[in-house]
Amino acid sequence: MGPITKPLASQLHQPSSTSKALVLACMLGLGLSACQPNTIEQTDTTVKNDNYNENVSVTQTDQTAITGKPVVYQVFTRLYGNTNTTNKAWGTIAENGVGKFSDFTDVALQDIKSLGTTHVWYTGVPHHALVNDYTNYGIGNDDPDVVKGRAGSPYAVKDYYNVNPDLANNPANRLAEFEALIGRTHANDMQVIIDIVPNHVARNYHSISAPKGELDFGANDDKTNTYSRHNNFYYVVGEDFQVPQASNGYQALGGETHPLSDGMFAESPAKWTGNGSRLAKPDANDWYETVKINYGVKPDGSHDFPALPNDYANKTAAEHLAFWQAQAADDIPDSWRKFEHIAQYWLAKGVDGFRYDMAEMVPVEFWSYLNSHIKHTNPNAFILAEVYNPDLYRDYIHLGKMDYLYDKVDLYDTLKAIIHGKASTAAIATAHAKVSDIDQHMLHFLENHDEQRINTVDFASNPFNALPAMVVSTTLSRSPTLLYFGQDVGESGAENAGFGQPTRTSIFDYVGVPAHQRWMNNGKFDGGQSTSDEKTLRAYYQTLLNLSHSATALQGEYVELDTLQRQLNTQGYDDEVFAFSRFNNEQQLIIVSNFSQQHSKMFTLTLPHTLINQWHISQNTAVKNLLSTTQLARPLVLQSDSSATIDVQLAPLQSVVMALQR
Repeated sequence: MGPITKPLASQLHQPSSTSKALVLACMLGLGLSACQPNTIEQTDTTVKNDNYNENVSVTQTDQTAITGKPVVYQVFTRLYGNTNTTNKAWGTIAENGVGKFSDFTDVALQDIKSLGTTHVWYTGVPHHALVNDYTNYGIGNDDPDVVKGRAGSPYAVKDYYNVNPDLANNPANRLAEFEALIGRTHANDMQVIIDIVPNHVARNYHSISAPKGELDFGANDDKTNTYSRHNNFYYVVGEDFQVPQASNGYQALGGETHPLSDGMFAESPAKWTGNGSRLAKPDANDWYETVKINYGVKPDGSHDFPALPNDYANKTAAEHLAFWQAQAADDIPDSWRKFEHIAQYWLAKGVDGFRYDMAEMVPVEFWSYLNSHIKHTNPNAFILAEVYNPDLYRDYIHLGKMDYLYDKVDLYDTLKAIIHGKASTAAIATAHAKVSDIDQHMLHFLENHDEQRINTVDFASNPFNALPAMVVSTTLSRSPTLLYFGQDVGESGAENAGFGQPTRTSIFDYVGVPAHQRWMNNGKFDGGQSTSDEKTLRAYYQTLLNLSHSATALQGEYVELDTLQRQLNTQGYDDEVFAFSRFNNEQQLIIVSNFSQQHSKMFTLTLPHTLINQWHISQNTAVKNLLSTTQLARPLVLQSDSSATIDVQLAPLQSVVMALQR
């Protein structure tokens, strides 16, 4: 989600020259593979919208035309095109600058596409609470006492039927400017994802752009009751809201004088806070800038809506839709209908999918309801959810009809622990085995807006130290890969922007993103100001991520080779090395990564006879490293027991993706 409760200072360290030299040595010979074309046909489809009871014209892309695994490029829209380098803490737009929809030119979008991107997740698009004066456009001012940062959290949405006015050249035409960006993105053969934040809305939610007949959240609530099925909010009856007591010297806007910054916010009765706090005066660490949405979950946790039968885990989205359409209208909580209307509104504008914030805080039946409606409108819609409880994964995929969930708790956390030297690479096989039955649904990443940047002492100390983890993350399963903007050039997120913490690029304030700005080069997107290390890093990312499309084996089967090497006590194979294979009928890959930052690795890798029998290989089969233009001279050698071996030599932090040559 991203609400960071208090700003922290963090001293960052630069990588040593010795470490960099080792890394760059192993990168020599790197070749930039040609970007694979992802031609996506656009079609105009007229779709029946049952809730609106009218026909809406939907422009959507044909996802089936995308070849290979999806690559999602997450961009923080407000920051992407900003060229201002001032980076003053709590700086205004005038001082620190802000990016615009118009910064996503065809040149910019082709640059994004060159990273293998199939879907652009434009983060922070829906109009959220922020501290800026747009009263000339009919937009009410937001109170800094219930806004985190100056630019505001993108997860405190105040109007779901319009977009952030900061992002428009002309705020009066902000929606049209975003619609134009949707069109440009489609014209550049990529699809569009935006956020929906179902668990909470801004404390001062008020839509001035809702279609006729769409009421605000809470407009018809019975505020005399803590809970009612069709209330959109929960209430602390008889008590007024109070702004939290600040901690650690925090002051709204860094202490700047503002007419609304008085430590007060009028709300009577008080509403429950977004993270579930039932206090009229929430804690400073609570999500106090938001209020929790009521989905028909009573205060005691019991459900006030129809139960979805367990056997619906095996049913299609169409069958889920039919189930909900058969329910009595009064049994469907009002909040469900509101969010379904919001999703349909954006689908009708050409949005191709959604990323759901903190999805596990909302009952799975609602997701069945919402996603089955979405899939009815666009069967190829891309649906990604933030869920951190592994015990809920299968329910949210099978019953909730999610396409993809974050693989954070298992794979991401495991890879980070290995980089920190706190875990053996054997833990990768264990983590992946936990989700082997749903691996194609578990989206992989090393960075996003919530997580620390790789290029910080808290994560990897320099961006090259994480490349073996990125290779594993990208190639381990059939799932999509997510890349956060700036990751590909080693952005460090070291700026003290105001509310947010250094090590994470701020999502709360106006700030520049230095490494990305150097690559952007005032809109040329040619790396004209980038360092040689940044250019080398980006070329590696381009090569790796484009394998998602060109390497068909990555959509095939997986066999881990790590356990066998440990059982055989393979000399030279240790807790800093991980090996596995990916294959289908057309292509067979052997992928090996050396996580050590200092030591080369030499060993003879054994492939089991069960795998070799499937591959039908001949003696001394040649292999090619798809991550480099340098041909490997070492062949795959068949053994008398029908297994096979190949000699592997890896420099520090080197990975190889070896393809068998027929």
